[in-house]
Amino acid sequence: MAELTGPETAGPSAASSAEPSASPGPTAPRDTSHWAAKVDRLQVEAREGVRGTNVAGKRLTGPVQGFGKLWQKTYSVDVGPGTSPQDAIAVWKAHFPEFWPKGNRFAGALTGISPGDVALLDIAVGGGVKMSTGVFVLYADAESFTFATPQGHQFAGWITFSAERTGETTVAQTQVLLRAGDPLYELGMPVMHRMEDRFWIQTMTALARRLGVADPAVQSRSVVMDPKRQWRRAGNVWHNAMARSVLQTMVPVRRRPRD
Repeated sequence: MAELTGPETAGPSAASSAEPSASPGPTAPRDTSHWAAKVDRLQVEAREGVRGTNVAGKRLTGPVQGFGKLWQKTYSVDVGPGTSPQDAIAVWKAHFPEFWPKGNRFAGALTGISPGDVALLDIAVGGGVKMSTGVFVLYADAESFTFATPQGHQFAGWITFSAERTGETTVAQTQVLLRAGDPLYELGMPVMHRMEDRFWIQTMTALARRLGVADPAVQSRSVVMDPKRQWRRAGNVWHNAMARSVLQTMVPVRRRPRD
């Protein structure tokens, strides 16, 4: 069961507070070891089960580099009093691809979900087409982990998975801070919002059931953090992984020899 709430608008202060600081400041925080080292361009080896395109050589992006409106989308579920935040995250990390809806593939590093890892994705977008892209593990500790997206991904942003104690129970949460990556993706946002909601609600439901919740109730909230589009980022369309994936799907067919 899921409860969906409509879009809301938040002020600039909320947007700035949602973005993690890129600099640890004069005194390095205790969690420095949980952050990935800075990378210029992504490097990744081929992995079985995914096409693995549109990732190698790409730069990382965040909401600042995106084109469309800035959204914060939050999905949370009560996983019960008997599960600690650390246990919830440990299960989530160890079985992350298993919680995704069928038809989508997540091929992570052999080391699991650790800072600096790159995962390759094949995302079902309908019509038999899968978008090939990836994510970069920006941060990971015992109670949370964060992915950043590469150029060409439909969203320029961060996805943070966490669990925390709330009163007598533990709540697991997925929070996405995103902009559509380019103008083509922005045109499709009404549809992509519905797909994104369905994807993460199914994922959170599967996680809660694995943790022993018989009838999970996923709460969903979407907030517009910045209604402006960043037209200076319109050139991001060159990296559009959706368009490239369609072409990569068609090219092998065109190259087949004629009878």
